[in-house]
Amino acid sequence: MDLQAKSIRLRLIEATDAEFVLDLRLDKRYSEYLSSVNPSVAAQRAWIESYKDDERAGRQFYFIIENNNGVPCGTVRIYDLREDSFCWGSWILNADKTRYAALESAFLIYQIGFQQMGYHKAHFDVRKGNDHVISFHEKMGAVRTAEDEENLYFEISEAAVAQFRERLLKKL
Repeated sequence: MDLQAKSIRLRLIEATDAEFVLDLRLDKRYSEYLSSVNPSVAAQRAWIESYKDDERAGRQFYFIIENNNGVPCGTVRIYDLREDSFCWGSWILNADKTRYAALESAFLIYQIGFQQMGYHKAHFDVRKGNDHVISFHEKMGAVRTAEDEENLYFEISEAAVAQFRERLLKKL
């Protein structure tokens, strides 16, 4: 499940990443639209160790995003696997990210979900007010399917991602 793009790679999380993940989730620059977390490295490590059972069973996959120098710059996760769709989230990128880390990590997640796992669509939610991320997803072709007081819910098809990739390649 380790995947490489031009400037970043995804690798499965390990318990040794607990401090990095906790620092990301507690950093006020990145945590405004995240759920709260126990501020203990030991608790984060225990959560990761428990999560590894889900990974082995194929129920979810949590990745560390690294730049090509091996410096961690974010996280992203695939979870809530349904018959026809996968969910992705826990997407955080810090100041060490590369210029195209958001785009590359999104394309890698879609590559895993569509090509490796065989899904044809993805679903996810974004907190209201997180306008930059909402705009990113809508530009890729995501469609709003619902909302509640806190979140907007989206769906995107494999075809929409492919169309966005083609439009992007034409611009380049």
